[in-house]
Amino acid sequence: MTSRSAHRTFRILAVAATLALAGAAPAAGPAIDAVVKDDKGKPVEDAVVYLAPGPGAAPAAARAPGRAVMDQWKQEFIPYVLAVEAATTVNFPNRDNIKHHVYSFSSPKKFELPLYSGTPAAPLVFDTPGVVVLGCNIHDWMVGYIYVLPTPYFAKTGADGKARLESVPAGAREVRVWHPRLRDATEKTGQTVTPGAGGAGEVAFAVVLKREWRIPRPAGSRYDPNQQN
Repeated sequence: MTSRSAHRTFRILAVAATLALAGAAPAAGPAIDAVVKDDKGKPVEDAVVYLAPGPGAAPAAARAPGRAVMDQWKQEFIPYVLAVEAATTVNFPNRDNIKHHVYSFSSPKKFELPLYSGTPAAPLVFDTPGVVVLGCNIHDWMVGYIYVLPTPYFAKTGADGKARLESVPAGAREVRVWHPRLRDATEKTGQTVTPGAGGAGEVAFAVVLKREWRIPRPAGSRYDPNQQN
């Protein structure tokens, strides 16, 4: 092989290596797989699994504020449970063709959005951790929850009771669970998990839930897309 050919081959290999490195996905951090079941062994949906605040996470002020949506559709809040990090702005669009009057008396975020349709002009900032219970002053059966967290590491369970926390800080971490009907304080649910470098850590919660109590829709008040207030 001539020196010119060798030089050309080296350049081709160098370019190929550079492209391979540029296209390589960054290494993902460890993950934690969680499953939440009730005391009868049934999967719990809409449970929020999260890391207790600790070292390794940048404070919310150091990151761009998050954005989220609490929708209103068919005279219900969607999602039923919305988990957000503190400092997140939340929009409250009303996709019904009737008006809603959204409010909360919860101490982390007391607010009122008077009777409106469409989308309010400005979203609301949820900057204090805690549970915010939502209601509608027109439709008493409409109830929703915004769970404001002091950490970016959280996930919500699906119908199978499972959730995955992605790219969590390395090392032993305390994992907790919250649900609107949780009987015990969420601080009492903590479990220590150490995700491995080669795979996800695993944690299982067995929780006791309070009996569900919600104001039922009045008889004959099933959602009618043509209904007007």
